[in-house]
Amino acid sequence: GSLGEPRALFAIPSARGPLPAPRWPVECEVIKEAIEHVEWVPSEPEPFCRPVGHEWAPATLGEEKGTVVYHLNPAPPGSCFTRARVGGAPGPLSSPAAPLEGPQDTTLLFESRFESGNLQKAVKVGPYEYVLTLRPDLYTAKHTQWFYFRVQNTRRDPLYRFTIANLAKPKSLYSEGMQPLLYSQRDAQSHSIGWRRVGTDVRYYRGGGVEEPTAFCLSWTARFPHDGDTCFFAHSYPYTYSDLQRYLRALAGDPVRSRYCAVRALCRSLAGNTVYLLTITSPVGTAAKRAVVLSARVHPGESGSSWAMQGFLDFLLSAHADAQLLRRLFIFKVVPMLNPDGVVVGNSRCSLAGRDLNRAYGTALRSSFPGVWHLRAMVERMLAEREVVLYCDFHGHSRKNNVFMYGCDSGGAGARMRLHQRVFPLMLSKNAPDKFSFPSCKFKVQKSKAGTGRVVMWRMGVSNSYTMEVAFGGSTLGGRSLHFTVEDLKSLGYHLCDTLLDFCDPHPAKFQQCLSEVDALLRQRLGREPGSGSSWSDVSPSELESSTSGSDSSVSDG
Repeated sequence: GSLGEPRALFAIPSARGPLPAPRWPVECEVIKEAIEHVEWVPSEPEPFCRPVGHEWAPATLGEEKGTVVYHLNPAPPGSCFTRARVGGAPGPLSSPAAPLEGPQDTTLLFESRFESGNLQKAVKVGPYEYVLTLRPDLYTAKHTQWFYFRVQNTRRDPLYRFTIANLAKPKSLYSEGMQPLLYSQRDAQSHSIGWRRVGTDVRYYRGGGVEEPTAFCLSWTARFPHDGDTCFFAHSYPYTYSDLQRYLRALAGDPVRSRYCAVRALCRSLAGNTVYLLTITSPVGTAAKRAVVLSARVHPGESGSSWAMQGFLDFLLSAHADAQLLRRLFIFKVVPMLNPDGVVVGNSRCSLAGRDLNRAYGTALRSSFPGVWHLRAMVERMLAEREVVLYCDFHGHSRKNNVFMYGCDSGGAGARMRLHQRVFPLMLSKNAPDKFSFPSCKFKVQKSKAGTGRVVMWRMGVSNSYTMEVAFGGSTLGGRSLHFTVEDLKSLGYHLCDTLLDFCDPHPAKFQQCLSEVDALLRQRLGREPGSGSSWSDVSPSELESSTSGSDSSVSDG
């Protein structure tokens, strides 16, 4: 914790000197090369591919018939985090990839020992066919979803097939046309082309193995753009801890933006990585301002949330008139990466405590869950001195397309409050009609969600408390079926700013209009007549949930 620790011990990126290097658990090997990707938006939109039938597996050989060409040693079962250091495991690196037998050997060389990387094992089961195994979240046996790995020694002509054989979730947007991402180093160097969607014959299906918990498989075919290239595959656009530090360093070194944005350490993570806290406001009249609290990346595999957060910061810190107005009106407290350790090691969901931090807000364990503990404590302190007008935690969603929010409605509250909680998401859907789906929003507080940031902040007195869920896939609104680009994700941050101004507009016309729209929508859903008495207090939150938005089972991404 930060009690009595001098500020200088914390690694705040300064405009000079090297970036504070990420700290890794000592079990993790880390290659020396720095991995960086160019940011790029394709000139043409990338439509979903045609979904292939779910039920049957492609005719692949089992991995027992193949050759292991990449294998990292798994952490021993039941082990837990002990200590961390810069650069991970000391001593020389092992060689998890099988060496090539000569120039005619077309075996791909796999690598995942870099920031946010995740691949445990690759088995070659055909000349151009590989069965892959992901590494579970460290110190757990579960949560295989995020993947991000490098392949070298590519060939341009053949069609390759990759099958990830140990995914955890029974449902996925991969069965609805979503495609994985590919990055070609050569295309990046010669044409500044970045991540793009690839893959034909993309399937997501139940594995046939005899593993105790059922595993699911993702299989796709793809061609590489060049011979002898270095390429990467990923589940979503990666955004690493070092990416965040580069961004914050540019901020700290900017004479204009650093005047109204202070970068501080909220605390340190278990591994000793800094959890950053940004305070953004114009330097006048701070005492009377209401607060807005935003956070992202409590779940490390939901990298799209970091791009949305960066879009939010880009806009709020810009010279735009609306940004200046927002900084005059509010004090913003932003934690852009709540779980840096999970992001560094390439986890999907957990921190190094082996726990989902978004179920740990209710605990008093400061030493086990420092990020969420200090965020909660900070909001408690804020609430003692000012109103917190909005809390929003950014997430990614793997089973529903579009962008939507989860809010808090416990029932029994006055009708006004119950409708009010639905106004901000409705406004956001009007500002981003091509991406944000109001019918997908939910407002029910489930027992299993009691320890989440949104529910705990709401119980503490933040009545507008939300998680914003951004699909890994893309938009199906207005007849679209298009993948989200990095630019789409960043635009959500801009639309959030827009919506905040609408929501807090001193002229209440927009707010009132949205309030009556919400009222009408709920009446329609319940089959009540308009004007038939305005009490919602006798209706349970379950009855108010949309019948169309599918079941919200306990494996929800929230």
